[in-house]
Amino acid sequence: MVKGLVRLSYCKIIDASSQKSWDKAVFDETHQEFFIQAQQYDQANRYQTFQDLLINVPRAEQLHYLTSRVAMGYLKQLNQVMPDVVNAFGNQCLPFTQFKFEILASHVQQKAAHKIAIYFYSDPLTWLDTIDNNLLIAYGDQREAIRSGHEVSTDLVALQPYLNIWSFQPHLVS
Repeated sequence: MVKGLVRLSYCKIIDASSQKSWDKAVFDETHQEFFIQAQQYDQANRYQTFQDLLINVPRAEQLHYLTSRVAMGYLKQLNQVMPDVVNAFGNQCLPFTQFKFEILASHVQQKAAHKIAIYFYSDPLTWLDTIDNNLLIAYGDQREAIRSGHEVSTDLVALQPYLNIWSFQPHLVS
């Protein structure tokens, strides 16, 4: 019955078309920070796009990290629960403790060109089964409890775009 332990990842893309207030705030703040940091890396203003900065300016790869710092407060607002991923009751349910921030594209002067990705990585989950397009999971490593015949709480999480099984440890029957 138990398939094994998994960690899920969810990639949240935020750009000018984002509609949720949290997304818009992260968009605005990260573009503003990108604008400030880009000026530090290119004081002559020769390069307008993130891609041009990466190609032509040493250490411009650090702009990912430097820009991400303004998103930290917004990430704390999530209370370590992934946004957008919900269980069968429509409640956000997947805990995360790790994330990665990435600038996908940006332009110093054209805010509409700004696009970021935040990758959220779940804590370990016990993957029990797949039902239709849903994962039946239990939180944490529940393999021993299940093997011992104990009842465990579960959740049903729909597979959706940008949700992925990031790591898998198979259940080995002894």
